[in-house]
Amino acid sequence: MAENPAPPPVPTREAQRTVHPYLVNPRLRWQIFVVTWIAYAGFYFVRQAFSVAKLGILDDPLVSSTLTERVLGVVDAIYLAAYAAGQFLWGAWADRFGPRVVVIGGMIGAMGAACVMGFSSALLVFGGAMVIQGLAQSAGWAPLCKNMGAFFPLEQRGRILGIWSTNYAFGGLAAPPFLGWIAYDLFDSWHVAFFAGAATLAVILVLFVIFQRNAPHEESTEAKTAEPVEPQRALALYRKTLRDPMVMTLGAAYFLLKPARYAILLWGPVLVSQRLPQVDKVGATLIPIAFGVAGVLAPIVVGWVSDRLFKSRRVPACVISLGLLSVILALFMPLTAAGSALVMIGVLGAIGLTVYAADSMISCVAAVDFGTAEGAGTAAGLVNGCGSIGAILGGLLPGFLSGTALFGLFAGAAALAGVIMIPHWNRRPRAAALA
Repeated sequence: MAENPAPPPVPTREAQRTVHPYLVNPRLRWQIFVVTWIAYAGFYFVRQAFSVAKLGILDDPLVSSTLTERVLGVVDAIYLAAYAAGQFLWGAWADRFGPRVVVIGGMIGAMGAACVMGFSSALLVFGGAMVIQGLAQSAGWAPLCKNMGAFFPLEQRGRILGIWSTNYAFGGLAAPPFLGWIAYDLFDSWHVAFFAGAATLAVILVLFVIFQRNAPHEESTEAKTAEPVEPQRALALYRKTLRDPMVMTLGAAYFLLKPARYAILLWGPVLVSQRLPQVDKVGATLIPIAFGVAGVLAPIVVGWVSDRLFKSRRVPACVISLGLLSVILALFMPLTAAGSALVMIGVLGAIGLTVYAADSMISCVAAVDFGTAEGAGTAAGLVNGCGSIGAILGGLLPGFLSGTALFGLFAGAAALAGVIMIPHWNRRPRAAALA
């Protein structure tokens, strides 16, 4: 009788990583999902502090003569310019040094800048602190997208990253009422909004330091930092990504889309107050919650649609969302003319659903897919850098344009974003095309 064949050798951990890195330690994979989701949501509790503080600043006789609506719009533009510059830098740094060190540095910078703004209302101090805040905030998205891309395969990313992308919608949803309640109900001081945001992010920083890892094989605390990529290789990767036509199309579309989202994100309470003068400050911070609630649902739905209905093609879901968004933005002023709070909630919810659907697909799922595993951080940084240049207009224009001109401009930009993506309707990431 023949002897039983010897059992196949157990693959080493290194071999497992080589064959399929996504199968190594599923528990760690979901640990990364949770801690990175919390981390990016946490950035918003500092980012939204200025939006909440604007209501008190404009009513504060000690500073309102200096910090007018137009000046606050310029300060937003300064922040967003620094944010855009940081996006082009930190994504590439995440590819070179790993997401961990970049994100931790961004959190520390964001908390420090917020505390400076809480202590001083001098215009120059505000401007300088907002430059630091913009650079610090931009250290979050691209590195964390890369972090997630390292743990989940392409065929799951639409759904998984769609759910994960609810982090920034949730941050924009939860932060304003939380900060507004602490600042105005508990302390009656707009300064406190900055301190409360910094304290919240400090708690999240501790969790991130303990639980985050850069890659699936980094299971021990000794292996949490990535080996740096050589400068020449990093520069070559940056140039290659910059020449990719799909990455550039995503960047152009995101440039056109992001002004509308950031206008509501940064000026939402003020826009509500202008259209509904009967609403008090707390109410003006609560009504834009509809925008955030819809924004939490949108990435989940659009991620499922892109994976299942469009077979990992990301462009069709983007184009459909952008078309619907352009119609809703064009109707914003007529629909809210009656001064109804319920109508305002419905309109902001519809804008949130469509803008966040397109936003999450362009800035996260598609950027990671087309950037590939090696250059995911660089691609996400480039796409978000282009979008952040557009976001400057979202922070600046509400202080200068009437509502009709403002929302008409946003509607046209969203429609144009959809048009430039249509030629790529059937395009899929390279890995999906070979599957």
